[in-house]
Amino acid sequence: MKDQKGTSCPCPSFKSLSNKVGNILCHRPSQIRYKRLDTKLEKKVLEVKNTSSSRHNEFQRIDSIIMKFPQFKEGLKNIEAVYHQYDENSNGKIDKEELKKCLDEVQLHLSEKDMEDLFHSCDIDENQEIRFKEFIVLLCLIYLLKESSSTNETEKVGSPSIQATFDTIIEAFLFLDKDGDGKLKKKDVIKALNDTSPREKSPRHVTRKRFKEMDWRRKGNVSFREFLFTFIDWVGVETNGNGDSFSYRDVHVYGDDLPS
Repeated sequence: MKDQKGTSCPCPSFKSLSNKVGNILCHRPSQIRYKRLDTKLEKKVLEVKNTSSSRHNEFQRIDSIIMKFPQFKEGLKNIEAVYHQYDENSNGKIDKEELKKCLDEVQLHLSEKDMEDLFHSCDIDENQEIRFKEFIVLLCLIYLLKESSSTNETEKVGSPSIQATFDTIIEAFLFLDKDGDGKLKKKDVIKALNDTSPREKSPRHVTRKRFKEMDWRRKGNVSFREFLFTFIDWVGVETNGNGDSFSYRDVHVYGDDLPS
C-alpha cells in the first residue's frame, strides 16, 4: 500500500475523525465521565488478557488484522438486527429508556451513574440518542463489561457470530497493547505498524497519523472505547436506512499539523 508520496505503508488509507468528535471528547465534564468508564474497561480488558493468557492470539502482525476487515464489516453489520430489536419506536435511534431495557435483558446490572456514563460515552454527537455506529461500540462495551463475569450462556450479549466478532476485535486490541495495561501507547502502535515490514518501515508521519486517529484526547494513550470508535470507522460499516447520518470521517481533526 502506498501513501500519497508513493512510500510503502502497511495500513489502508484511513481518514481522520471529525472535529466534532475531538471537541466533544475534550470537554471537561464529559472527560470525567469517560475516565470513570475507561478505568472500568481497562480492568475488564486485563481480566480478558489474564484469563486467555494460555491461548495463542491469532494476530501476530498488523496486516493479519487488516486482512480481516471484510469479516469484521460483515460481523458488525449483523448487529443491525439487534439494534432494531431495542429501537422499539423504530425511529433509528436508541434512547435511555430503550438502553435500560437492553441492559435488563442481558442482566447487566449497572448503577444509574454507570448507565449514564455508558450512554453518554457512546453518544458522540450528544443528541441524547444512540445511532447505529454508536450502538456497535455500546454493545461491544456491554459485552466486555458482562463477559468476564458471566457464566450463564443465556446471559450472553448478541448471537454467537456477534460474540465471535467482538472477541476478535478485543484480540486485535490486545495485540496492539504490547505492555498489557489496557491502553494503547504510541510506541506500541508504531512498532506494530513497522513490524509488518521491518526492512521497509512506514514513514514517521504515516505512523503518527494512524495513532492520532485514535488518540482523540491527545494524551498519548488510547482507551478501548476510543479504539472501538476508530476501528469501526476504519472497517467502514455502512447503514441501511436507520437514521445514522453522523460520520466520524467527514472532517479532518488534525488538519495539516502532520509533517509531510
